[in-house]
Amino acid sequence: MSLASLHVRPIGSNPTRLWGMTSDERLRRIARAQGLAYGAGAGGPALLVASTHVFEPAWLTFMAARPGAVLTLDGDMVIAHVAADDGTDAFPRGLQPVRVEDHRVFYNEALRKREEPVIERLDAASTGSIERKTYFGAYKGVTDILTKYLWPEWALFLTRVAARLHMSPNMVTAIGAAFCIVATLLFWKGHYWWGMAIGLAFMVLDTVDGKLARCTITSSRWGDFFDHGIDLVHPPFWWWAWGVGLCSWGLALSEGAFAAVMIAIVGGYVAQRLIEGMFIRRFGNMHIHVWEKIDSDFRLITARRNPNMVILFAATLFQRPDIGLIMVAVWTVLSCLFHAVRLRQAVVRAERGIEIRSWLAV
Repeated sequence: MSLASLHVRPIGSNPTRLWGMTSDERLRRIARAQGLAYGAGAGGPALLVASTHVFEPAWLTFMAARPGAVLTLDGDMVIAHVAADDGTDAFPRGLQPVRVEDHRVFYNEALRKREEPVIERLDAASTGSIERKTYFGAYKGVTDILTKYLWPEWALFLTRVAARLHMSPNMVTAIGAAFCIVATLLFWKGHYWWGMAIGLAFMVLDTVDGKLARCTITSSRWGDFFDHGIDLVHPPFWWWAWGVGLCSWGLALSEGAFAAVMIAIVGGYVAQRLIEGMFIRRFGNMHIHVWEKIDSDFRLITARRNPNMVILFAATLFQRPDIGLIMVAVWTVLSCLFHAVRLRQAVVRAERGIEIRSWLAV
């Protein structure tokens, strides 16, 4: 059944707030994000939702494909797909039960991971744990080593603060963009430690805006463009500024060496992005980082902004930010070669009739 033909209506009410939202407001946002009408319909097909429970959007999509069924959790009815909404504040009888316990694992293509979407009874005592679960549920399964291991807890705290202050994800992105510009200027002047500190704040906020958007169901095309546009454009400026700042340390590269390093870093960065784009276009919107496990593991350390900053941080600890920049150039070229080889391998396998699919979707 087409989602457009359905409307969503809550059953009952729940005063408990999650991420600053009432259950009705959260359901309204989920429905809007999925193109579903919200509220009382004209007796047509509907998804009836218990306000006693909270769930992630994947469950609504799951039930939209199951007319005549009701999703249950520990015996409680949570989402029912009915052929005709009679407008009463109760679930109808005679629906086919579908147990949450039997359908826990989904593949989330957007977040590149297998997951168990949150679905739980919501009350004041469970709010904190559910917020934590939905936050980590919004985390990408395949990402860099810093985003995955260093600052999830910091970003969780800031995401909660932003939600309580009713900040929009775009406001967080704008603050992060300001930090990004300041960090660039600091690198340009050779103030590497201050630049890395401000850059770290930007990198954490770069995690917060996306998590805030997903947790509060406020993702938008503009927000996605704003966030990813900054992510895409700024790294070459950081590396260029870092190279200029070496003059302040008396470690300036020669003109030829500087040109070679920048060609390697910027050229490699652009080439790697193009390879990723070609892979997505060739293999049905699948990212190269989720093809096989080796690709997901390599994404932890591939020459993107965050792993590169680890290299520069380590080199600066030893008072050699110049060597750090050269190492970033070398690592960028090696990472680009790795992805180029992986793209070629995928194309060859596809030409042999072997299906190219994500190991996470198996």
